[in-house]
Amino acid sequence: MVPDGSSVPPHSAGPAATGTALDPAERAEYERLRGAATLRHRRVRRLGAAVLLLLALLLAPLAVVAAWVQDTVSDTDRYVETVAPLASDPAVQKVVTDRLTDRVVQQVDVRAVTDSLTKVLADGGAPPRVVESSRALTGPLNSAVRTVVRRNVERVVTSDLFQQVWEGSNRRAHAAVLRMLTGERHGALRATGDAVELDIGAVVDQVRERLVDQGFEKAAAIPDSDRTVTLFRTAELARAQDAMRLLDIVGTWLPVLTVGLAALAVWTAPAHRVMLLVSALGIGLMTVVLLVALAAVRRIYLDSVPAAALTPEAAAAVFDTLVRFLRDSTRTLLVVALITALAAYLYGPGRAAVGLRGGARRGAGAAGRALGRAGLRVGPVGRRLAARRSVVTGVVIGAGALALVLWNHPTVGAVALVLVLVLVVLAAVAVLVAVAAATAPGEEAAPGPATP
Repeated sequence: MVPDGSSVPPHSAGPAATGTALDPAERAEYERLRGAATLRHRRVRRLGAAVLLLLALLLAPLAVVAAWVQDTVSDTDRYVETVAPLASDPAVQKVVTDRLTDRVVQQVDVRAVTDSLTKVLADGGAPPRVVESSRALTGPLNSAVRTVVRRNVERVVTSDLFQQVWEGSNRRAHAAVLRMLTGERHGALRATGDAVELDIGAVVDQVRERLVDQGFEKAAAIPDSDRTVTLFRTAELARAQDAMRLLDIVGTWLPVLTVGLAALAVWTAPAHRVMLLVSALGIGLMTVVLLVALAAVRRIYLDSVPAAALTPEAAAAVFDTLVRFLRDSTRTLLVVALITALAAYLYGPGRAAVGLRGGARRGAGAAGRALGRAGLRVGPVGRRLAARRSVVTGVVIGAGALALVLWNHPTVGAVALVLVLVLVVLAAVAVLVAVAAATAPGEEAAPGPATP
């Protein structure tokens, strides 16, 4: 091994392997060639690590977005969880209430009502003043109808029933579209070749059964053929299904590829700790870039939404709701990257890192001595733990990382919880090691005082 910890190339084995002695000039030439070979080897490793890290940094934002899209598009439960808050958002509820109120009021011909009233009054011989007054009722009556309709629509839209209907309709629609895109043959909506078909077999069975129950025995002869209705044909359906398959692959394997490239860059670099620090900071920077890009896209989206379609508040609520899981994932990755960078720094030779490690050791030692004086004994297990402390530390940190990997959609809170648990376990290990160091083996086995 060379002083920095990297391996020596095979061709640079010393003269001791050949069994020959070198004079001073040959020794100097050998050392020069050996140093040059080592320098070239380190440069190649640095270059390879830099290329791998660059690829990982470029793929990191794409991996986060691809995983989010794949998770939202291919998982009905996740999609419903994404859009469910829109049903309870006040801005969205206001838009829905306004639209439904307009639709209902349009179906009420207030002018026809006032015209009929005017005609009835005129035919009944009412005074002309009363007849003219009835014609002026159109505006107030229209306002009253709108008020009553809006009050009732708003009561429905803000109720729990509306949220249940919203989630149910989104779940059915998403499941149907997902089956169509994946080419599944189950469900009412499915894809066959270039056609999108609706299977009405269940409806046919129910209609036939109800007709028979109502006395129309001949309805039992309704054939089982022609149970599908072709909704539309499109040459783009095959492309959409291919895109869905590609998204399924990319959303699953692109994050794995990104993590693999970053890990390979750390392994390839001559200084592993420094490369881990640089990789973590680089990925953290790319997550910040992604968050800034989301903010820019949000502004572009809000500027492009027509005022007649959505109010600015409702448009903002729709965008924020749809991308909130993407934001959460990006923030979680940012926190993980910063924690990794901090851990890599604290294991280094920096003055602050050395001071913090020294303070932690002194604190653990003081706690261990205090527990030893209080009578705590850790026995052979504690001594074995002290002998393999680095292995135990690696296992604890690896277990924390594995917990985050296996966690279903980890959040910043989940990362904080795992971090606290890892620190608590590491602190407990340090204290136990200190107890083992403060307690001599002979002291543990010393006999008690002799009885007279």
